[in-house]
Amino acid sequence: MATVFGIDHKTLAMSTVALSVGVAAYSTYRLYAERRGKSRDNVYESRKLLNEYLVFHYGSPQEVLKYDFGPKDSLDFPKRCAELCLKHYKDNSGIPNRALDIGCAVGRSTFELCRVVEQAVGIDYSQSFVNACNTMKTDGKMDYFVVDEGALTTDLVARVAPEIDRSRAEFEQGDACALRSDLGKFGIVLAANLICRLHHATAFLQRLPGLVASGGVVVITAPYTWLPEFADKENWLGGYKDSSGNPVTGFSALKKWLSPDFDLLEEVDMPFFIRETARKNQWTVAQATVWRRK
Repeated sequence: MATVFGIDHKTLAMSTVALSVGVAAYSTYRLYAERRGKSRDNVYESRKLLNEYLVFHYGSPQEVLKYDFGPKDSLDFPKRCAELCLKHYKDNSGIPNRALDIGCAVGRSTFELCRVVEQAVGIDYSQSFVNACNTMKTDGKMDYFVVDEGALTTDLVARVAPEIDRSRAEFEQGDACALRSDLGKFGIVLAANLICRLHHATAFLQRLPGLVASGGVVVITAPYTWLPEFADKENWLGGYKDSSGNPVTGFSALKKWLSPDFDLLEEVDMPFFIRETARKNQWTVAQATVWRRK
């Protein structure tokens, strides 16, 4: 099979799907691969995907979108996610001054949350992403490259804004469907482009009330691109018809699961732009919902 940068085309295809739809879903891919006897390599561990995430999180507008035209309002998605969290967060004495960024990828949102909270915990299934986060925490920067065309690349440097106190950030590897029991309570929980890539999304949703303190907020963004490669259809939250033939959407499912413990504060469309090469990119619109713990 032909390869690019030592990665076969099948792995490249899975990597592209992974980048476009979520940030912490390897566990689902692993289960899918094991059931079908296919490669168990983590699609989130390739250097290609790591570089694409680094430019997605830290690339300047000129580095991500090389043209004067295009969806410029779709840039800096991880920063906008953090800003949406902070917009609704109330820094009261009774609410923990802590944030959890579950599915943090390479950590931009986690660092941005450190502008306000005393501690921000980023968790991702990919160990290579967590390693990159810790490099960014220690050094404030990380060298990487982006593909321009074929084997032609451009060297770039990802940087955390110098005014951010990086010591407030902590990163660890973990599965969103099986988070460790001693994480404690948070005033903010962010799950960006995660929910439709979990092998058992309900396990994560059931854990949320125990993670968020009363008065705290949860921000969930999702393009709702349900795929059997990541979760069996019977485990999808939405994107199907029920036994009566009625459509079940991701948003309606979130309201069903979260409404007993959370109040819906805001629903907004949030576009994001993913650079693959200088001339091939992805434009996606996620739905962002903001919930306050009762």
